[in-house]
Amino acid sequence: MKVQVLLFADLAESAGSRTMALELSPGATVTDALETLVERVPAVASRLPVLAVAVGDRYVQRTMELHDGDELALIPPVSGG
Repeated sequence: MKVQVLLFADLAESAGSRTMALELSPGATVTDALETLVERVPAVASRLPVLAVAVGDRYVQRTMELHDGDELALIPPVSGG
């Protein structure tokens, strides 16, 4: 199955793109997608513990099973004033 990953801020810079398509096995979870992403973009690994993850328009747990065509957004922490 294919999922689209949306990358923001320094994640997009590390990947060289704001989007990335991943090919995953049926029944793959968000964690599986993140592991596949790290294989392709190792610099992302250090950011994983602080990322919020959303599928579609809602935040999800990393144990959530993904489906073909899902859009996975990786959202780094935001600071500012």
